[in-house]
Order: sequence, then structure tokens, then C-alpha cells
Amino acid sequence: MGNRRVVREQDCLHVDLELTSSNLELEASNHLDQASEVKPDYLPDWNNLKIIHRNTLPPRSHFHLYNTEEDALSGDVKNKSRAALLSGTWGFHLSTSPFKGPRDFYRPDFDHSDWRLIQVPGMWQCQGFGKGPQYTNVNYPFPVDPPHVPYNDNECGRYVLRFEVPDRLKDGRVWRLRFEGVDAAFTVWVNGREVGYSQGSRNPSEFDVSRFLDLDGENILCVEVYQRCDGSYIEDQDQWWLSGIFRDVWLHSFPSSYFEDFHIQTLLDNDYLDANLVVDVKGNKPGERVSMKLLDSEGKTVTSQEQFLDTNRGKFDHRMTNPEKWTAETPYLYTLILHVQDVCVIHKVGFRRTELIDGVFCVNGSPIKIRGVNRHEHNAESGRTVPYRALLQDFAVMRSFGINAIRTCHYINDPIFYDLADILGFWILDEADLECHGFEQVGGDPASYLSDNPDWKEAYVDRAHQMVMRDKNHPSIIMWSLGNEAFYGRNHQAMYDEIKKIDPTRLIHYEGDKDAQTADIFSRMYTSVDEMIKYAEEKEWNKPFVMCEFAHAMGNGPGAVREYVEAFYKYPRLMGGFVWEWANHGLLTETEDGQKFYGYGGDFGDDPNDYNFVMDGLCDSQHFPGPGLSEYSKVIEPVQVLGMDGVNQVKIVNRYDFLTLDHLECDFEIISDRYQYIGREVAIPPGVKPHTEATITLGGIFAAGLTGLTEAWLQLNFTVRSDSKWAQPNHVVARAQIQLTPPKSLFQLKTLALPSRDRPTVERKNDFIYATIASGTAFGFDMTTGELSSLTQASKPELNLLTVPFALDFYRALTDNDRGGPFGKQWLDGRLHQTRNHFTRIRISETDTACTIEVKSRIAPPVLAWSVDTTITYIITSAHCSVRVQARPQGRLLPETFARFGLAFGLRNINIVEWFGRGPQESYVDKKQAQFMNTWGTQSNAMFHEYEFPQESGNRTDIRWVELREEWGGDEAGRLLRARFGDHEGASFTVTPYTTKDIDECTHPHELRARKRDDHIVRLDWFHHGLGTGSCGPATLPEYQLRTDREFDVELLLD
Repeated sequence: MGNRRVVREQDCLHVDLELTSSNLELEASNHLDQASEVKPDYLPDWNNLKIIHRNTLPPRSHFHLYNTEEDALSGDVKNKSRAALLSGTWGFHLSTSPFKGPRDFYRPDFDHSDWRLIQVPGMWQCQGFGKGPQYTNVNYPFPVDPPHVPYNDNECGRYVLRFEVPDRLKDGRVWRLRFEGVDAAFTVWVNGREVGYSQGSRNPSEFDVSRFLDLDGENILCVEVYQRCDGSYIEDQDQWWLSGIFRDVWLHSFPSSYFEDFHIQTLLDNDYLDANLVVDVKGNKPGERVSMKLLDSEGKTVTSQEQFLDTNRGKFDHRMTNPEKWTAETPYLYTLILHVQDVCVIHKVGFRRTELIDGVFCVNGSPIKIRGVNRHEHNAESGRTVPYRALLQDFAVMRSFGINAIRTCHYINDPIFYDLADILGFWILDEADLECHGFEQVGGDPASYLSDNPDWKEAYVDRAHQMVMRDKNHPSIIMWSLGNEAFYGRNHQAMYDEIKKIDPTRLIHYEGDKDAQTADIFSRMYTSVDEMIKYAEEKEWNKPFVMCEFAHAMGNGPGAVREYVEAFYKYPRLMGGFVWEWANHGLLTETEDGQKFYGYGGDFGDDPNDYNFVMDGLCDSQHFPGPGLSEYSKVIEPVQVLGMDGVNQVKIVNRYDFLTLDHLECDFEIISDRYQYIGREVAIPPGVKPHTEATITLGGIFAAGLTGLTEAWLQLNFTVRSDSKWAQPNHVVARAQIQLTPPKSLFQLKTLALPSRDRPTVERKNDFIYATIASGTAFGFDMTTGELSSLTQASKPELNLLTVPFALDFYRALTDNDRGGPFGKQWLDGRLHQTRNHFTRIRISETDTACTIEVKSRIAPPVLAWSVDTTITYIITSAHCSVRVQARPQGRLLPETFARFGLAFGLRNINIVEWFGRGPQESYVDKKQAQFMNTWGTQSNAMFHEYEFPQESGNRTDIRWVELREEWGGDEAGRLLRARFGDHEGASFTVTPYTTKDIDECTHPHELRARKRDDHIVRLDWFHHGLGTGSCGPATLPEYQLRTDREFDVELLLD
């Protein structure tokens, strides 16, 4: 599609990166200096493995200084801390290489007046500069020659900001310039003098600029950012390659006495009741008076201490009697305030202890289960620069859907992320900014290039050191991770040792350490449930097991996630897992005619690329929840209903790790076909402990709701009683259904009281035979093809509602999981999408009560020799048309599975679809837990779920009947056609304005929308193949496959 810029749009995420100039236009992508190439006569820092940082200060915890305690407690960092936020609109120039363009741009007398403007923080590709975004999953997008990266093909962004030091910062003695994140490396100048260099894109860098600043006049801050550096070899992290100053920039003012750093530890006793609060402090000089104050959540002082520092280090150690404990379910936070001379710092404190007990991961002595997701930092408009409101939206959605843990794949996140995790309550697996997956592609032992190469030890250890030093004080972080997909070598052992020196209290994770030689935890990706259980049952292991990635959520999926979660709860050493991944990474862009869409690999002229593999989230690119998130949320619900326990009692289990169920309410409903009985609130026994079962009693009113019902379902709803940080009262945290009575069979439906007319009207015209039932609906059959090709109604007898004749169908538009797994190839190789109906015989007979039409045919693809021999028998009575299909697949190279087995046809005038079955969202045999039995109805155009890569979607399963209607209503008025499956298990249907060919051929939603039909393609399936997670992980489980080594004999009713 050629080069394409990323479009910025103020949408529902309320992106707060306000551009202040119209200069951010498409032309910016052409703003590349064309000066002749300059060959370096030295080894630049960004190509020198021995230079990671130059003149940076030692890493520290993330904090700001305040002049008063009141200022610190205000939470107003931007206005009341001793720091100035330098983020905003900067001048910008882009060159194709660091050796091209205005290399003396940092001189105070350099004229920047013709430079374009750019927003900081931000990625320059997302603001219209450079070659554009590039996506690769594994492959390096540059020639592999570690530690060297190209000199010439290495874009260089030069930034300039003119600023004055605010009056409130001028009383300092030391001024520090802090960059929270710059991709990939950068050099800094202040007022024409070089300050230093740093790399490590997602790690902060801090410089002492005291001798460079002009406190009374204008300062010129210049930053040269390099798209690639030697550190890029360990930043190959399955995401967009984007560049720039993408996190905030701060100027800090420190007085003559200040804290360099502090380390908070909460050491619970062996009874998990009392605790020692230990705070190690480091000042900038000895002989200072320092104090510590701890406040509870109400702002009341718990303790206050002070001491003199003989050296520049000190320690506070306060014994607390039964403090409130911090967990992801009960995120109670104290507030710590540290004073030195005239300034203070503030940080939240959560009392908790992590450890292994008999090989089980525990927090505060209790086993926990990880119900997590992997989350990249992503915004569809600004790339890795994530606005605060978008981050807050992520957290809110996660909490509302029951997610309790996040893996920061595959780097440390913006500091505010951890503050919110502490407050809202999440378990965090904090991961070092390290991955070198691309060496898997270059031959030889991939670990030998970097991970087991001693030349890279310092670079590896720096990533671990930076992570722990910055994030060590956050209670939400329960594990450190040594990175991702970097194989395993001696440098990982060095990282482990470095982390344990700083923080011995947390466990360390690394999936690449398959045998847990170093790691404290066994970890795997995309292991099947059966394999995972084998690990869980391995008696020699004394470490827990976590699925750091599972249930790959690409497109329509994931399928069979319930099986994983059930195993997590069955085996104590299985900690749980992190679904891959939270959200699609599409970047908002537009076509030449202005149609906006979310682009993926290749949409920006990027080569090499990994296409749409970046679109693999539970949420879409705007981070709106998709059907896969609903499914995951259902299976990880904190209350699970086990089933009936007697006549009017239900057994439940509390799957919270720390909470009882006292904060919840429960009510019940009885649901049947076009019937819903709303029951009253049901008492939950008080004090139901975590991981224990309980029984709730429905009472006598329950039986009254069943009177006269056929198929009936009991639905239980568990809601929160009162407001919380993340949910309103009555928010549903769990919901379940239990089938009470079975559905009617087709035999029962056919033997119900018949209308007064006892036989259909049969009429022959030319090569057609028409059979009209009592409602006035006429079914027309083409005797030359054996097809049901006409459907008319008494109100419009001249209008054939069918646009495509009925045909037996075995294929579906491929899902991402079909394409990535074995089945998509199998179906395409077997030409399942090209089958043709070869009509062999039609036999018509009439009796006093019915007209029977028997059609025999052979359905087969071109080229190949396999076929499906079928007999379709239509029996038309005055009440309905019964359709019985008998089929026998056979022949060489017969596909082992079909995608579906059902009838497909086109129907006009559908506006409304109603059904009794699972809903309201799409459902499949292995993705249906979150959809509930009820009578549902919606507009026909809302049936198809629009994935950002078009594919099969919109199926509804476990249906008893479906009505295709021209208008709303509960009777025959407005009904075009009804199909009834009776008690057939797994029946499903789809209604879409597209053919499978349309969906398969389109690669973006706007392309598919251009093919939208006036009619709808309807599929009535008796069986439908499951989804699985074959895009990256196990394919559809055997129990959910639609095997062809069988004969089919199925039936439905049409009226």
C-alpha cells in the first residue's frame, strides 16, 4: 500500500496529546536531509557495546521532592513538586542518518526557526516523520551484525526546546534532567555543552545539568535520538519499531540536602500478622537529620521517627502490630513521608510478603492464582506513548472483567502504571527491557550471540539493575522477569544475581530458563493443557509453574480457555497464566480517499513485516473489549457455580484468594423460551472463605417459577453491594446458568397440535414444484437441480425472498487460528471452499398429509476425488417443512475435518434476528461460556462482529430456534423464516451481509464493508468446528473438532 502516515484523531480515548501546530502534516514524512554522507572517523556511542551510559546518574526509585508535606499529599506533581515537566511542543528535524543533517544543531547560535514541531512525549513515526512504523515479531528489521547497526540507514531525530527555569526551582543547588523513556538511544546538550549519552529505551536516564543551566535566562535543550543502537539487539519485542522521546522529560531541583534514594520493605512475620516496616534511606551527604512518618488510609499518623545519618545512609525499622495487608483483592495502602532538612518525598506502602510454600506461590501465606494478561504499552494514535486516560481505561476494563494480574511485556512500563496498579490492586510481573528473539532466524546457537556471550554481560545486567532500582518500592510487583525470548545463557545468571543483591524478597521469572536453573518459577508459553498437567504432576519439581503466555487471542478466539483455567484450580502448583495479549496494536491510518482504519504490518510500506500478527488482543486497537475478553472473564470469575445440590439448593465455590463473599449479593432468574421469571435476592452464607465451597438456598419461590415450563434454565447473578474504586453497585462479577429441564425434541415439535388444514397446497409450474403451508409460506424446488430455490409469502407471492438457493456447506471464512493452525491449510488444500453440488436424482411423492421431496446428490470439489454423498429429504406438511440431511463423506484426500456442516442460503429483507440460544455475543463450541441461554434479538447488521482482520464471526451456538424477521414481533407477522433444531446439541447459525469469499479476500474492514450485500447470507449449522488457538498455540482440541470419519443424519424444521 506504499508509505502511509499514522492518523491522529480525538476519539473516545480522549487522547490528550494536543498538537499546537499545523506543521504536523503528511509532508513531514519527506523532511529528510539529503546532505552527502559523512563517514565517521570514530566509533559512535550508539555502536559501541562498551558504552551504555555516559555521565548518567545512578538509577533510583521514581520520586519527586516537595517543599512541604502538604504539597506532597496534594498529588499535584506538575505544580507543587520541585520538578518542572518539559514535555510539550519541541522543535524537530529528521535525517536518514546521524551523519547527515545539521550536526551542529546544539550550538546556541544555531537557527532552528525553520524546524517543524513535534509533540513530546511521542513517537516521530506516529507524527508523520520518517519512513513510518515497522512491525516485526521476531526478525530484526536491519542487517544482523551485533553489536553494530547501520550507519546510513539509521534515522536520527534532533529535538530542541527553549525554556526558562521556573522561579519555584531556582532555590536549588543541584538540577537534574530526567528522561523517562527514549527509543532507542540519545545524546543530550544544554546550552551548547554536551551533557551525556544513554540507551535502554524503556529505562529512565538522569543527568546532572547543574553546571550547564542558566537560572536567569533562556536555556536551550538539544537531544539527538538514534533510531538504532547496539541496544536494539536486545529490544526485539514483537511490536512496532517506533522512535523518539516517548515518555515525559523532567527538570528536578534539589536543595543542598536531599534523598538520593530509598528502599521500602515490609517484612511480615511467620504468622502473617505483624510486620516490620524497614526503610533504607540514602542521602546526598552525611550528618543530616532525617525523619519518617507513616499515615494510614484515613491520613492518621501511625508512626513518626527521626534519626541522624552518621554517613549518608540510614535505616528506619518500625514494628507494626497487625497492619492492614496489601493484596490485589484488598489493596490497602499506607502513605510514607520521608523528610530531610526542608524537603520531603512521598510513596505508598503496601504490607505483603511473597514466597514459596511447598512449591506453591503464596502471598501473605495464602496461595494465589494468576488470572492475568500480557499488556504492551500501545495507543492507536501515539504508539508507545500512552495517555493517562487511556491507561486508566485499561485498568478499569481489566478490573471490571475480573483480571487480577499483568505481565509488562516485555519491558518496564511508564512509572504511573505501577502507581495505579498499587492503588487499584493488580499482581504485576515486572519484566526487564530485554529480548533478542531474532537470533532464532540467523543460524547457529541463538544463545551464543548475546545471552551466553560475556561481552554482553554488562548490557544485560544494566537492564535488570535499572528495572529493580526504579520499581523496587511497589507492592503490586510480586515477581521480576529477566526478559523474554532471549534464549538462556550466563548473562541471565548474572541478571538474577544482580536482582537478588538488591531485592531478595521477590521471586524471579524467566521463561527461557526451561529447567529453572536460575529462575524461581517454571514458565512456559502456549503449552497444551495436557502438557501443562504433566508438569503439574511432576513430583520431583519443587517450584511453581506459570503460563507466562497462553490462549493466544488473535482474531476470533481464544477457544478452549476454560480447560486451562480449570487445570489451574485443580493443581496447586499451577499459578495460573497471562493471556497473550491484552489488545491489538493497530495504528490509526487512512486510505487515499480518507477512510480511516487500523493498520498492521505492511500497511505502512514496511518490509520486512509480520503482517497482522500484531493484531492478537482481547481488545481491539482502541482497547474496546472483544468477545474473547468476555469468554476469558467468564472462566476466571471469582464465584463458580458447581450445580444443583438437591431440589432448591445450589453449590458454589469462592475462587477469591483473600476475600469472602460478604461483599456480594445474589439473585436468580428462571429463563425459558420467550419467558423470564425474575426471582428475588438469595442469601449467600456469611464468611465463605477463599477456595471453599458453600450452598445457597433458593427457597419455595424457586419452584413456583418453573410452573408450566418446558426447557428452563436457572440463572444466578452475583453483584457487588456497594461502590468501589473500580465498580459501581450492582456490577456483575459472576453469572452462571444451570439447565433445569430439557428442550423439546423435533419429534415433540412435529407432533404438537396441527393447524386446521391438514395438508399443504402443492402446485407444479414448469420445472418447479411449490408447497405452501398454512401460514402462506411457499417453498419452491427446482426439479432440474434439486435445490430449494424459492421462498414466498402470502402477502407478497410474487417476491422470491431467496437470493441464493439452499445448499449444504462445509466451509467457513478462515479465522486467524485457522490460518495459523493446521486446519485452514487442510481445508484449502482439500478445496473445501470450492465444493459443488452434483444433482443425481429427485423423487416427489404426496400423501393426504404431506408432500415429500427426496434429493440425492454428490457434493465434491474440483481436482480432487473425495466427495460427500447426500440425501436431503424435505417433508412439507401444513405446519412446516422438515429438512433431513443424510450424508457420508468418503474418498481419497478427504479432509480430516470440516469447518461446518449445515445449510447456507441468501435471504432478502432481513432486518431483525431473534433466537433462543446462547447470546447476546457470538459463540462457538469452544468459546461459549460467557454467552447465556435466553431469547435474544438484534438488528441483522449487528450479527457480524467486525474484527480488524476480516474473518469468520457472528456465530450463535446451542440454539433451539432462530427467526429471520422483517420487523420486530413475537408472532408470524413480520416473520420471513423460522428454523427449529429441537434438542440437537451444538446447533448454530450466522447471518451476515457477506459471503465467505468476500471475507476471505478482504484484509481490512473497510475493504469488506465495500462489498456489503443488500441481502444476507444465512447459515444453519448442525455442527461447527471449534476455534482453538492455532495462530500461536494448540489447535482446536479433539473434542471440539468436526471430524469427517463419520456419517451424518440430522434434521431441522422450517416455517
